[in-house]
Amino acid sequence: MDPGVDTPVERHQFEAELHALKDCVARMGDLVAQRLEAALRGFSGQAADDARFVLDHDDDVNHLQIEIDERALRILALQQPAARDLRFITATVKANADLERIGDQAVNVAGNSLRLTGQPPLPQTPVVEEMGRLAVGMVRDALASFLNRDATLARAVLERDDLVDGLKNQVLRDLIGQMTADPSTIERAVCLVFLSRNLERAADHATNMAEDAIFMVEARDVRHHHE
Repeated sequence: MDPGVDTPVERHQFEAELHALKDCVARMGDLVAQRLEAALRGFSGQAADDARFVLDHDDDVNHLQIEIDERALRILALQQPAARDLRFITATVKANADLERIGDQAVNVAGNSLRLTGQPPLPQTPVVEEMGRLAVGMVRDALASFLNRDATLARAVLERDDLVDGLKNQVLRDLIGQMTADPSTIERAVCLVFLSRNLERAADHATNMAEDAIFMVEARDVRHHHE
């Protein structure tokens, strides 16, 4: 047999390793989306304990990130993946970093949410809550587009990024006016500014994942020039 051709057993083992890597990414993505949702429940006043849980269990996300990187590097070191599989592995390493950073933003959202616990909401709060809903949806759809190789869904994620950016700019403008008009709201307003930035960054990382999904499926780099 040609030494350059994988045997059926070798190919089966390679496919199993790719499947295990994909499963880890699915677990990581679901975990960070759940953490972001839990942090936002703390912000909306539904469950401060959920926000505290996010703060206390950040290591779960970090451990999964390390596992995914190790699996990906092991496949690259021991196998010779063809172009399609190589794109999946390299995109996985990038997506893994974005998922970990979304987890970091969930921790930041949880911390800022707890600072607002028990305080009267500001008029801008519903807009930040809408940003949260959009960011969570983008994270979940970006993950689905990546796992299912769905470039159409990935492009739908990219389209929502500008909406989140616009809401963040709106919140910032309104909060500057709020603080100027009523200095007693400064502490709460600053927390909302931080929250809006946390959510914008989470949405940015979801956008990165969607771009990676398009690259993986189409071998096209759409960074910086979304259609």
